[in-house]
Amino acid sequence: MVIALSPALARDQLPQPKPSVGAVSSQNVPAMPQAKATHVDNARRATGIPSQVNMNAPARDYFGKVSVPAHMKPEALGSYAKGCQAGAVALRANGEGFQVMRLSRNRFWGQPVLIDYLEDLARDVPKLGWRGLMVGDMAQPRGGPMSSGHASHQIGLDADIWLKQMPAHTMTASERENVSAVSMLRGAINTKGADRTVDPKKFTDAHARLIRRAANDPRVARIFVSPGIKKALCDFETGNRAWLRVVRPWWGHHYHFHVRLKCPAGDGSCKNQAAPPPGDGCGKELAWWMSDEPWVPKPPKPGEKPAKPKPPLTMAGLPDACVAVLKAR
Repeated sequence: MVIALSPALARDQLPQPKPSVGAVSSQNVPAMPQAKATHVDNARRATGIPSQVNMNAPARDYFGKVSVPAHMKPEALGSYAKGCQAGAVALRANGEGFQVMRLSRNRFWGQPVLIDYLEDLARDVPKLGWRGLMVGDMAQPRGGPMSSGHASHQIGLDADIWLKQMPAHTMTASERENVSAVSMLRGAINTKGADRTVDPKKFTDAHARLIRRAANDPRVARIFVSPGIKKALCDFETGNRAWLRVVRPWWGHHYHFHVRLKCPAGDGSCKNQAAPPPGDGCGKELAWWMSDEPWVPKPPKPGEKPAKPKPPLTMAGLPDACVAVLKAR
């Protein structure tokens, strides 16, 4: 099935996040200049809205090319790994207590609730002994599947935050593209008997305080970290352990943590993930993650064929409303 789209180009003003308020005074926080709209201007210049949509084509081929948001009411449509977003807002490149990385990817978009969350968190981090946030991938302007890097991040409610402190200066465009994140682990974890814990010279109490503050927000559904980081957090907390429930071990996530927000109140098109199981998650489940089983490949059985790669998500596999989001002008 092919759907023809209008050839008109978008002319509306791109939505902007609300200005930050309530500045935090700290000698550790560098004075940040007024944010420039360069990264948003670059997105505006080439919209990438297709003239036709093949419902059987991979959705990533369409959503990865559209460089401007859908000028519609903010809405997270579908689920975190099968959806899109309308009315997305761009996170400023520089703000109070944060800088955005990898601007060329054009993945600095999210629902207004995500922008608010990140700005709120950034204002608090100097009190935790953390200079500022380095924000990685959020979502594409209209969400949807990405051509690389993520299965989720599709509805504007996910954000990656680097486990590295923001520098004391405003980074150049080149720095934002080339500065590397740092793994918190001791070494490789995919060999038998590997030490999968964090390197204490890299992962500090300041890291733990940052993740605790990020998790202690009622808007948060989950925070994904490497199992070794989860173990370090379990060992770190000696008081109220309720926040540990939302911090979940997962593959990767050893150089950043992944924040996932709950569906905004009143957004009936958004599908929440099931709540995490009760408890702090520091027992048998974590022990499994720290074992060899999830990480060390098992030798194939005689005659066993390798598993076929999962086919990409097609436009037909997304909520029906995502077609309207994709073609919105």
